[in-house]
Amino acid sequence: MLIAPAIIMPLFNKFTPLGEGALRERLFALARRTSFPTRSIEVMDGSKRSRHSNAFFTGFGRFRKIVLFDTLIAQLTDLELESVLAHEIGHYKKRHVVKLLGVSIVGIVIAFAAIAWLARQQWFYHAFSFEYQVGFAATNVIPAMLLFALLAGTITFWVSPFIHIWSRRFEYDADAFAGATMGEPQSLIRALRKLSEKNLSNLTPHPFYSSFYYSHPTLLERERALRAAA
Repeated sequence: MLIAPAIIMPLFNKFTPLGEGALRERLFALARRTSFPTRSIEVMDGSKRSRHSNAFFTGFGRFRKIVLFDTLIAQLTDLELESVLAHEIGHYKKRHVVKLLGVSIVGIVIAFAAIAWLARQQWFYHAFSFEYQVGFAATNVIPAMLLFALLAGTITFWVSPFIHIWSRRFEYDADAFAGATMGEPQSLIRALRKLSEKNLSNLTPHPFYSSFYYSHPTLLERERALRAAA
């Protein structure tokens, strides 16, 4: 979270401060209005790889940055961009990032605890034709990590729908925050429609499929929630 926005991401994309103008003033006014601490808003050259568009913020403290894809700026009006940024600020104000990070940390702790336990189990190695060294030998740890990485998907596959339910709830919360901040839902609805079109989103997936695999609600679900909250 600290190293990626400052060092890793700039290796693959170019980040430039948003230029002076009406859009910059509008977005910084939004940040002040919502008490969102930011020093800069940057533009990422996402168009060099695809027409996919997005906005996000990442990092903590002075490493925090708001990032807009250049494709997003080209596709949306200033008002629509403001509503998208209000949605991202909603994630921050609702502490969604901290909550998801906490869950990730717990998951990592559980994973390493499982590896430490498996590294002591003779039956586990024999089941996959590995030699077992008595105790917590280094020669046991590497096969345990390899096998855990290969087999963990059989568990995380069934856990991921619950994480997705939580994630979709966060999206509804951030949408509601954006609608309340903007004073109307239409600007965000228009932005979501354009993003769905440009990103080739499936508007009508099977409800069971979307509930199992989607980390975001569908466009129609988000529109209904925004209109209901207005």
